[in-house]
Order: sequence, then structure tokens, then C-alpha cells
Amino acid sequence: MAAQTHTLPPLPYAYDALEPVISKQIMELHHSKHHQTYVNNLNAALSAQASATQTNDVPTLISLQQKIRFNGGGHINHSLFWKNLTPPGTPGNDLASAAPSLRDAIVSRWGSHEAFVKAFGAELLGLQGSGWGWLVSKGGPQGRLEITTTKDQDPVAAADVPVFGVDMWEHAYYLQYLNNKAGYVEGIWKIINWAEAEKRYTAGVENPLKL
Repeated sequence: MAAQTHTLPPLPYAYDALEPVISKQIMELHHSKHHQTYVNNLNAALSAQASATQTNDVPTLISLQQKIRFNGGGHINHSLFWKNLTPPGTPGNDLASAAPSLRDAIVSRWGSHEAFVKAFGAELLGLQGSGWGWLVSKGGPQGRLEITTTKDQDPVAAADVPVFGVDMWEHAYYLQYLNNKAGYVEGIWKIINWAEAEKRYTAGVENPLKL
């Protein structure tokens, strides 16, 4: 059986639509180069896995697991990331009107939206090396909200719903913000797609590679 072939999903907005928070240059490189590389490497690893399965080549199957985890995670995380961003000033960027259920859950969990933003920012800035920061709904939709981080390209645990994530790899911000990681973290709130976050919080996420 041939391995499934994955493709790069199109962005739901233009490359320059997230400016001034994220530049067109970053978005072009991040989407068309970095994400495309994860897709290419995942397809190659899955093809090799299919061949090794047919020949019962267990050592090769074992050696491929890390490549599948890293590149598959990169594909999943970025496919989610593009959809949980929206151009600044669009309706989906307004928390109160776009995500009433999620807003109430955030206020119940952290006391206020401002306290949540501060706590989330602290987690992002405390992340050592490359990784992601996530708001997750534990155990499924409308669960207890938690802020968590994942290393490298590891995705959120399968039982939990990734309400939204923030890419903290340097390629996501460095060309624009240089070493001012805090500036990137502060700006990201201007482009969060709360409408998408509300949908994920209340209804969950289907296979993110089919979103």
C-alpha cells in the first residue's frame, strides 16, 4: 500500500495580511519554505516506512519514528497555527464578540483576560530553545483550560484540544524582532483568531491535516 501524500495547505489570508505584527517576508519563508520542508520530509519518511513495512525491515521502521514525529508534528502544528491567526482588526480578532464561551472560561480559570495574557506570555518567554506555547482544553472540548508548552515540533497530546498555539521557533519572528522575543509575544494578541479558538474550544478539532 502506498503511503498517504500530504500537501502544504494554503494560507487563509495573503502573506502580508498579518502586518505589522508579522511581516510578509517572515510569512513567505515560514509557510512556503519551513512548512513545505516539513511536508516534504514527512512524505519521504512515510514512503520509506511503507517500503520497510512491506519488507518487514524493523530496524528501518524504528529509525524512521523520530523523522515522522518531528516532521509530522511540524505539519500538524503549522496547519493549526495558520488558522488560529487572523489579520488585525478583523471580526475574528475581537475576543468578546467572537469567543464568548471561551472568554467566560478564561475569566473563570485565570480571573481576567489580562491575567491570562500575562500567564501565557510568561510561559512563552520561559520556553527554553525551540517549541510552542498552547492553550489547551484538557480531555476534549469545553474541558479545563491549561497553558502548556511542547518542545521542538511535538504536537499537543492527542486527548487534549489545541485551542490555539504560538510558534516560538526563531524562524517565526527573528527576521523582524531580532532578539526582542517579548515584542513578538506582545504583538501576537493582535492577530489571534478568537473565532477559530471558540470553535475549537466548543467543538474540538478534526484531523488538523484535513482542516
